[in-house]
Amino acid sequence: MRLRTLLVWLAVVPTMAMGVQAFITADRLLDRAHHLRADVAAGERIGVPLYELMVEMQAERTMTAARWAGASVSEEDLRKRRAATDRAAAEFRRSSSTGGARSEQADRRLLEVTEGLDDLDAYRERADARSGSPDSTIAYYTGLISQMVRFYQDEFSHTEDGGLTQEGRVVVAMFSAAEMLAQQDTILAQAGPSRELSTSRFADIVNAVGAHRYLYDMWIVPYLPAEENELYAQVAHSDAWQTKTRIENEVVSEHTDTRFGVKLPQAVSGWPAAHQKWAPQLEKLNANRARGLLAQADTKAAELEAEVAWLITGSGGALLLVTAGVVFTTRSVLRRLRRLHERTVAIAEDTLPDVVDRLQRGQVVAADTLPTVRGDRDEVGRISDAFARVVAVSVDGHRTLADERHGFGMFAAGIASRTGNLVSRQLSLTEELQDTFGHDEALLAQLMRSDQLTVGMRRQIENLLILAGGEIPDPHTEPMRVADLLREAAAEVEDFRRIERQALDEISVEPHAISQISHLLAELLDNATRFSPPRSKVVIRADLVADGLSVEIEDRGPRVTAAAYEEMNGRLHSAPPYAVLAENAHRLGLFVVGHLAEQLRARVTLRRSVYGGTSAIVIIPKELLVPTEREQSRTSVRPGPPQPVPAKPLPAPRRLDERKPELVLHSRSGLPSRRTHERSRESTLPVRPVAPDGDSRPALPERVPQTHIAEQLREPRAPEPVVGQNAATPEEVADAWADYEHGTQTAEEELRQDQP
Repeated sequence: MRLRTLLVWLAVVPTMAMGVQAFITADRLLDRAHHLRADVAAGERIGVPLYELMVEMQAERTMTAARWAGASVSEEDLRKRRAATDRAAAEFRRSSSTGGARSEQADRRLLEVTEGLDDLDAYRERADARSGSPDSTIAYYTGLISQMVRFYQDEFSHTEDGGLTQEGRVVVAMFSAAEMLAQQDTILAQAGPSRELSTSRFADIVNAVGAHRYLYDMWIVPYLPAEENELYAQVAHSDAWQTKTRIENEVVSEHTDTRFGVKLPQAVSGWPAAHQKWAPQLEKLNANRARGLLAQADTKAAELEAEVAWLITGSGGALLLVTAGVVFTTRSVLRRLRRLHERTVAIAEDTLPDVVDRLQRGQVVAADTLPTVRGDRDEVGRISDAFARVVAVSVDGHRTLADERHGFGMFAAGIASRTGNLVSRQLSLTEELQDTFGHDEALLAQLMRSDQLTVGMRRQIENLLILAGGEIPDPHTEPMRVADLLREAAAEVEDFRRIERQALDEISVEPHAISQISHLLAELLDNATRFSPPRSKVVIRADLVADGLSVEIEDRGPRVTAAAYEEMNGRLHSAPPYAVLAENAHRLGLFVVGHLAEQLRARVTLRRSVYGGTSAIVIIPKELLVPTEREQSRTSVRPGPPQPVPAKPLPAPRRLDERKPELVLHSRSGLPSRRTHERSRESTLPVRPVAPDGDSRPALPERVPQTHIAEQLREPRAPEPVVGQNAATPEEVADAWADYEHGTQTAEEELRQDQP
């Protein structure tokens, strides 16, 4: 994103954010106002008719109970009371049909009330005929009134305003307390002239007394506004209310328990007269509080609408001021940054890439080529100086990296050269011991093992050179058969006895790639023998394919996950930096194989074999292959002066026990020889005879010093010590003797294990 665009967005985003915030706030306030208006409309449309219906139902319930108990209730009074209830029910049905409540629960309560009103005529007929028990009829009225109270509870509890919700709870508490008083009136009327109640009905009146007193003391009086609180105080201090309280106390404390129930005191006869006085006042208090709640909701909605108007006006003005300030600031910053951009673009696009390229080529970079720190105090100047410091640090980093790579290459070459000299001396000593003690089969086995370990050391040194960026020069001058190449690679591995080779003879490998391919296959074979069971076989087979030569190495090692194969194949297909090599020092063989494959343009892939182990597939390009000439020697001609051939033909090699270890010799040049019984048949190199000790032994090959060793490792051969001259210190002689004894013991143990 361009800097200009970024700054424009920097100006636009805050402005848009303020506008969106103002819009969201206004929308939320308008939504609250709309809900409050809807609540007020629903309360006036449904709440008021429902309250009038609730009052009429309470009065009809009391009159029905009194008539059933034998009180003097005329037919005319009962008919008028029922007619008032029917008018209130009709008004409720009409108002509820025009629209539902504001919540799902409130709608469900209205439906239950409507369905309950459908059964009103049936219960009236039962009451007139005195069919059934009076408790069931009273329970019908009580249940219907309870649904009405629950409607107010559901309707007033869903509002989003906390203050209105609290006020709604007060109104619901007042309706509940009025219902408790109405139930008391019904129960006392149900006692009749005999003033007797069942035990359950007496418990109901006691509960009603306690409930309505608790509601008034804890949930109504503390939360009433001043006007309603004063009205309640007038009701509570009136003679009728005091009479009510006295009768309740006498009913609770001065009743008489009879055999069939409870006998109420004589004072209950004054309840109807007192009820007629305080009941209208209490109904007025409840109606005023309900209307006050609706008026408060309407006022709150008007306040929200006014707040929205002020918010829109203020936000619009603020947005204009912010927009003007942001535009002015943005244009000023853009002008200053444009000048900075013109100064730095030349350095970023021309100077710095040229400097980095020159450092990568190893050239010297002049100091005046890079930008300098000017020490400016303004913000733009500080940015320019910071950019100059960044360029200087970047150039220093590239210079240091180039020096470190060069130094590491020299360090690796030096270590490899010194170690290669020691390996050459070790191979020379192994050759002398083979020539001197070749008639001793047990000792010869130990010498072969020492020779094998030394070849492994040489391979590790060559690995160091490969990873350092060097190459392994190939001394071969003629192509080599693939079968001989596989044999040569297998002989490089310490546990070569477990390797089974399958190759074809009609194809050979170009001379300049023999050593690299042999080293690559040796690394894969070494990895296969290390990570497979000790007594299992490792198979290497070669076949011609469309792209060249396919060499497959298959082991019986442990199961490897698909993610691990993907990681290892990634190491084989890309040359890693030194940091990755340091983190994976225990798996450098895969990196070596990857470097060699890149030099040969070969492909190496690891995958799971059908036996559960790992199968390594190497595709050697056909540019490195040539047909095998039958008249050509099967082994590469080694450079060096020809050696004289003994006139007397050598005896045929004696066949060794198949269970004894194979003896594999390696020349001092580092290339492995053939097996002894194959060498007598295939090798065309001249050999020197070994002094017999009663039996003829196979001839040993004449070594050609440093034929196949890497060029960086070649050192002049150390002069052999003159007989009688003290060429070694006593410590060196002791170490050599200890190594000799250890090798002898190891060979004896191996031969002892191979015997039946």
